[in-house]
Amino acid sequence: MDAAWVALALTLKVAGWATALNLLLGVAVGQALARWRFPGRDLLDAVLTLPMVMPPTVLGYYLLVLIGTHGPVGAWLLQHWGIRLIFTWQAAVIAATIVSFPLVFKSARAAFETVDPQLEDAARLLGIGEVALFFRVSLPLAWRGVLAGLLLSFARALGEFGATLMVAGSIPGQTQTLSIAVYEAVQAGQDDTANFLVAITSLVCLSVLLGAGRLVPGRVAPRA
Repeated sequence: MDAAWVALALTLKVAGWATALNLLLGVAVGQALARWRFPGRDLLDAVLTLPMVMPPTVLGYYLLVLIGTHGPVGAWLLQHWGIRLIFTWQAAVIAATIVSFPLVFKSARAAFETVDPQLEDAARLLGIGEVALFFRVSLPLAWRGVLAGLLLSFARALGEFGATLMVAGSIPGQTQTLSIAVYEAVQAGQDDTANFLVAITSLVCLSVLLGAGRLVPGRVAPRA
């Protein structure tokens, strides 16, 4: 069971980093597409949503080609900085970030689109800059949808398997996340370990989904 706890700690680490990155990327892109109008906007939206519908192994293959030691990004990092991403926990973070990105992006965009533009225009007339406008007006009005997206992203990152296995592998204690550990335990006939890991994963994901459901914009809490 010690290996199970190690896999849980690594999974939380990977999911936490992926969620933090999506907080920056997903919210920024979601807010931009909610407010800006430009040619190709719908195409860009479709491309950014692709990880939600594309098979994880296909995403993993693209990442392998991109950040592998012979890929354009991987070779450049290895040659100039001595950084090898492939088969590391950082590669697992990259995979989890890309796979779960659409959940933050779509939720953030929908939340920012519900913010009344007249409120933002009024703030501009009062002399508030764009950065202050975002943090003092837009984000406070959209925070519920953004947080719901982040929770869903965290849950998705917890269960990521295909892309992570392609670029990070299954190195116990280094890159073996919960979902991969479950697969390995089943393959090895370790039913007790597999059941334990499945129970932990299910409990965490259920808790996150319940929390996200309470944050959906427009939902009214039931009265006692």
